[in-house]
Amino acid sequence: VQLVESGGGLVQPGGSLRLSCAASGFPFSRYDMKWYRQAPGKEREFVALISTPSDSTNYADSVKGRFTISRDNTKNTVYLQMNSLKPEDTAVYYCNVLVVGRWYWGQGTQVTVSS
Repeated sequence: VQLVESGGGLVQPGGSLRLSCAASGFPFSRYDMKWYRQAPGKEREFVALISTPSDSTNYADSVKGRFTISRDNTKNTVYLQMNSLKPEDTAVYYCNVLVVGRWYWGQGTQVTVSS
């Protein structure tokens, strides 16, 4: 199993970014996918979930209405569209999957929201 995040960067408050997570090594379309984030000095926290096969979604209260998780099963990729970004969204963002009882994480992508 391999997860590779991309799309992070520096953005001003109120701006937008789209993160991507390319997955391989498992039947992607059959698994729920999640995004987490970890800010400096804080614990890693749940951000968003997209389930399969319904593509139902769930979000942390802190990002609800601003972030959108989606997936493209033809590309084995999960996305996180982040709008109206705030300084408190600054963190390393990770995608995550549970496969055969084991959690897998990517290397993370840094998102910095600052003027």
